[in-house]
Amino acid sequence: MAKAETIEIQNINVPGRSSRVNAEKYHAMCAVLLKVLPKRDPGLTQKEMCEAVLPHLPQALWPNGEKSMWWVKTVQLDLEAKGLVIRDRSAKPLRWRRK
Repeated sequence: MAKAETIEIQNINVPGRSSRVNAEKYHAMCAVLLKVLPKRDPGLTQKEMCEAVLPHLPQALWPNGEKSMWWVKTVQLDLEAKGLVIRDRSAKPLRWRRK
């Protein structure tokens, strides 16, 4: 069995640290997350983000949404570290939107 291609990602909460994840799943979740996140405030809460991605997920990668919530958070943190997603720290609960 061939080893899956990986991609290096960042985490805004842990500057300077990176990790590697499955590239196919990362790119798929990235596309879905950027599709569902609005550009304008108020953005989406973590729960709303997780719910919004479900109908758009490739079933081959996340059958019945299995483990998709981990991927939503992982990709959101990476996109936030790269400046593509903005966190509204003044909102309670926290909200995110595209830059």
